[in-house]
Amino acid sequence: MKRIGVLTSGGDSPGMNAAVRAVVRKGIYHGLEVAGVYQGYQGLIEGKIKDLEAGDVGDIIQRGGTKLYSARCPEFKTDAGQEKAIEQMKKHGLEGLVVIGGDGSYQGAMALTRKGFPCVGVPGTIDNDIPGTDYTIGFDTALNTVIEAIDKIRDTATSHERTFIIEVMGRDAGDLALWAGLAGGAETILIPEESYDLDEIVDRLKKGKARGKRHSIIIVAEGVMSGNELATLIEEKAGIETRVSVLGHIQRGGSPTARDRVLGSLFGARAVEVLLEGEGGKAIGMRNHLVVDYDMTKAFTEEHDADMTLYTLSKELSI
Repeated sequence: MKRIGVLTSGGDSPGMNAAVRAVVRKGIYHGLEVAGVYQGYQGLIEGKIKDLEAGDVGDIIQRGGTKLYSARCPEFKTDAGQEKAIEQMKKHGLEGLVVIGGDGSYQGAMALTRKGFPCVGVPGTIDNDIPGTDYTIGFDTALNTVIEAIDKIRDTATSHERTFIIEVMGRDAGDLALWAGLAGGAETILIPEESYDLDEIVDRLKKGKARGKRHSIIIVAEGVMSGNELATLIEEKAGIETRVSVLGHIQRGGSPTARDRVLGSLFGARAVEVLLEGEGGKAIGMRNHLVVDYDMTKAFTEEHDADMTLYTLSKELSI
């Protein structure tokens, strides 16, 4: 293998740039030519492919988002779209591809691998919802963004003696809500992986007030319901007025933490090694603090599991 490409796809996450940098420089270190594919699979179809040198990825490790940009591409889900992409890759002499993104991005990479074009997936998503890896690039940064917001909201919740509901991202996974809720000392955490009892939520609020607690924080993952929906349910059930904060896309932005920079560097470098070993259809991840590679299909054929010991602990500590 003499020439590879790298692209970022799906939602952006802090640390993607560290992974891009690692792919480019690790590739060059091993004598490869490395090309960047701009605007994800859409750019692959349209041939937005440019050679990258070591200097082209300088001063990006500290930047959030992705230097290569990202875009949704319904056309790539079709056989015709995939054939167009392969035609462009052949035209630009690419022999392998590193895809940085989530499970949807992995499905595209697997489709190309099955058509004889080896791809390796690197998990980049703040949702931390990729089976096969303990952590994804961007999760730690987003988590710290959420915790900072919780701390600030708690200040005003204390001042006004109110209950605040904070809605966080995570798609169909509860990791962001769970970790942030425990770290932020939330009284109640709602995640998709666990059913909720509205009576229990209200009872917890009333018990807190009875023992002199003047404010409460409730964290709800977007995969359960919106913060406004939960506020309406609580008010209808118990007449308790709440305030709602929807954190939205601030959770995706910002300079990546040291952890996400290191993860991006480790994952990107290992992806290049896997391609040099002649492997395609692999995903990179971390298990028990070790970098691993595994069959990419695991990412969309198995369920992501939240750490329910954290959920149980959060309930025990928020009495």
